Amino acid sequence: METKNALPPLPRSVSLVRAGTPSPASHFSRNMTLLSVSTLTIMSGATISASLPGIAVRFAGLPNVELLSRLVLTLPALFIAVFAPVAGLVIDRYGRKPLLIVMLLLFAMAGCSGLFADSLFGLLAGRAVLGIAVGGIMTTATALVGDFFAGTERDRYMGLQQAFVGVGGTIFLTGGGFMAELHWRAPFLIYALAFLLVPAALVFIREPARPAAIQTRAAPNGLGTQGKLLLLALLIGAVLNMVAFYMIPTQLPFYLRSLGLEAPSLAGMAIGLGQLVGIASSLVFARFRQMLGVMGVFALAFGSMGAAFVLLSVAETYPGILLAMAVSGIGMGTIMPNFAGAAMLLASPALRGRISGLLVASIFTGQFLSPLLSQPLIAVKGYAATYGMAGLMLFAFGLLAVRLSPRQRDAAT
Repeated sequence: METKNALPPLPRSVSLVRAGTPSPASHFSRNMTLLSVSTLTIMSGATISASLPGIAVRFAGLPNVELLSRLVLTLPALFIAVFAPVAGLVIDRYGRKPLLIVMLLLFAMAGCSGLFADSLFGLLAGRAVLGIAVGGIMTTATALVGDFFAGTERDRYMGLQQAFVGVGGTIFLTGGGFMAELHWRAPFLIYALAFLLVPAALVFIREPARPAAIQTRAAPNGLGTQGKLLLLALLIGAVLNMVAFYMIPTQLPFYLRSLGLEAPSLAGMAIGLGQLVGIASSLVFARFRQMLGVMGVFALAFGSMGAAFVLLSVAETYPGILLAMAVSGIGMGTIMPNFAGAAMLLASPALRGRISGLLVASIFTGQFLSPLLSQPLIAVKGYAATYGMAGLMLFAFGLLAVRLSPRQRDAAT
């Protein structure tokens, strides 16, 4: 049975692993290692968000300390966006596993550097290196999912991966908050967890065999004109989605304050509700994908996010905010695995690393740009109007996905 989709018929990718048939137990260990690696990426910012006031106090004598202290949170996103495409080139040429191991070690060391940095600029340098490591880890992990899984199995794994990221984000954000009460440096210790994943990655993750075109340094097969246009549309959509989505963690606490809801815990609970719904929706992503196809899931995700932002724009009470955040969770849990799944449908094995890197770069470019684009608009129009305009933009993408959905068919049957 064919699933309608806006992607062209493409050959189904197959897992190309080295000789030997892994046992089910080794598959489980490999999958759990990859899922654990995926949770690390949420730590690039969330873990130390509660430390920002303490950092500002510690380095209070520096000029522009308010801005510089906030860069501790956002700077990794910029370096992820810059380095992820480079990581994609490297893993397509030299293999996945070596870079993954190096980036896990670099992640742990750069993340823990906040325990010892004696200057704000040293702290920022560590965060920049952390961004490089996260870019490498995310790109490699996405490519490995394309290498090891295909079809419905890949959809199930990507939904589970998003659920792990949601759970990890909740744990790391909450844990970082408690540790920051002890000392602002304490949350940086959480990054040492990456050291524990290095032995697991060495033992359980098998290096996929590189296609012959790569091994002989011949040019890999291109995407073709249609494939390039679809990839460009996918990357632009990822940027704009993150510009809108990141307006929730960066602006919602201030929006609640403008409504007279000043307790910080209220923003945390609202965002947490969205995450819980997102985890639940990601666990059924494969079913949505099978029923609706790639473009149908985009229509669902963009539509639910658009509805959530419109609800935010008209909310006047806390229950209205909670309703909006619950609706946003449907989009949060389905859109990210759908972006990754669509990218893997486009990517031949020879191009998988590069396309993964471009997708990661697009996601974090949107994250970095979000406050830069939304804050000036909020200053002129206010929070409610800005959320409303973002909602209408997301609705427009959802309607476009609906219109495209019946026109082409997915390769999956």
